[in-house]
Amino acid sequence: MMEYSEDRPIYMQITDHFCDQILNKEWSAGERIPSVREMAVKMEVNPNTAIRAYHYLQDENVLYNERGVGYFVSDKAYELVLDLKREEFIREKLPVFYRDMRQLGISPFDLKSLYEKHHGDDEM
Repeated sequence: MMEYSEDRPIYMQITDHFCDQILNKEWSAGERIPSVREMAVKMEVNPNTAIRAYHYLQDENVLYNERGVGYFVSDKAYELVLDLKREEFIREKLPVFYRDMRQLGISPFDLKSLYEKHHGDDEM
């Protein structure tokens, strides 16, 4: 079961879980995903909440529905999710991150050296 936070709608937290499945390549293009009913049971939510997550990702072209068969991961899901998550990071998390850097006196140079220390020079 997922633990839900109060600061974000539950259906959006479920979409985050779906996006993680796609980004971690646990769900791949063309793969049938669990039904709304199965996911509602697994996530311990009302099926109406689960269907909102499916519809949101269907509207974003991440999922598609084959009537009578189920929901599937679209061919471009990985790229679409990557773009969605990057936009969300830049819009919601980066401003807070920069504010915290400024408050703590961490410079971009400090950040670069910390990144290299934790991830190696070749990844930046």
